[in-house]
Amino acid sequence: MNPNNIELLAPAGSYEGFEAALGAGADAVYVGGAMFGARAYAQNFNEEELLRAIDVAHIHGKKLYLTVNTLLKNRELKEELVSYLEPYYNAGLDAVIVQDMGVFSLLKKEFPKLHLHASTQMTVTGPEGMKFLEEQGASRVVTARELSLEEIRRMHETSPIEIESFVHGALCYSYSGQCLMSSMIGGRSGNRGRCAQPCRLPYQVYRDGKRLNNDRTGYALSPKDMCTVDILPEIIEAGVYSLKIEGRMKKPEYTAGVVSVYRKYLDKYLSGEKRPIVTKEDKQMLWDIYNRDGFHQSYYKQRNGRSMMALENEKSAGIIRNEELFTRIRKEYIDKKTPVLIRGTMSLYNGCPAILEVQAGDCRVTVEGETVQSAMNCPLGEERIRRQMEKTGGSGFMFEKLDIFMGDDIFLPMQQLNHLRRQGLEALEDDMLR
Repeated sequence: MNPNNIELLAPAGSYEGFEAALGAGADAVYVGGAMFGARAYAQNFNEEELLRAIDVAHIHGKKLYLTVNTLLKNRELKEELVSYLEPYYNAGLDAVIVQDMGVFSLLKKEFPKLHLHASTQMTVTGPEGMKFLEEQGASRVVTARELSLEEIRRMHETSPIEIESFVHGALCYSYSGQCLMSSMIGGRSGNRGRCAQPCRLPYQVYRDGKRLNNDRTGYALSPKDMCTVDILPEIIEAGVYSLKIEGRMKKPEYTAGVVSVYRKYLDKYLSGEKRPIVTKEDKQMLWDIYNRDGFHQSYYKQRNGRSMMALENEKSAGIIRNEELFTRIRKEYIDKKTPVLIRGTMSLYNGCPAILEVQAGDCRVTVEGETVQSAMNCPLGEERIRRQMEKTGGSGFMFEKLDIFMGDDIFLPMQQLNHLRRQGLEALEDDMLR
């Protein structure tokens, strides 16, 4: 594993959440579609949004993963799954997150080039499970959330496939999300994406006929959220390739805010600061964005215990949302769109075709326009040409550099310059999506 390629993976329960994740610095985003996702009550993506998100992610050099992480019925496997995924596969979907081994086997057969990520609900807890999934063709394993750093390290040493682990967000009370309680008392199956979250309800706890809690501390099955920003280096050095933030049910502001903090400290680590100190201000920001009676560092360094439990919920603890923070996050990461920076070279000489070359990363295209004319009255100046060419508008691109080489006393209609710009950007986008 190359430590400089560590992935920061963000959740998105809506298209706005997806844009927020990219704007705040996520390397990849995982989303749910119209079917088979473990968050059926999130806003989720329709087909048009999902296809657009795949393209937008790739234009920005990012990845998009789709959750197909519920248990499926035989009828759904035979009649619905393949046709549901086919347009996304054809569009270049980067991976599918899978819980059901039947789904895994079918997708391996029908879409052999599609990367399959073994969901945390596969409950992979050691080297044996890691090796098994490698043999089945998984490209990544999402570890069970109950593992220590040492257990993850042993898995990494066993197999070369990628490891993805949760670093921030809600934690299930049950083992690796294998919960039947929602079905039993709520009639809604968590393993079918419809968890009623019974662990977040208040309960009265008794022992020997004596009540041990009160109404304020009634949330006996509700774990605190995990927050591991202080130990990111240790998680990475244990072999985790993808740092996963939980929260597809949460607002875009949550996604953007959490991603921005983890991006900051991951970048510090990748730039050589091997044990960056997290500031009080950044810890407070994570606290203000969302917490359940505080945070803990999951099972990475402890087994279980009262300190991992919330006991109080946000309302009973009297927590008031920091509206100023949410407004700032929205302004900085959501309302402000992040363009793809491009470089361009333009050639305009009398009697020759107008030529525009545009480049983003390793992608480079050249387009040719109408023949440049001699100016009859008012020749075009470089600044006028530059202003017109830099009107990239809603294309998603922005020139960070545009070199213009031109002759004297030339003329080209503005509509021809506009056409050349659009033609170049469309060709560049096509090249980036191949």
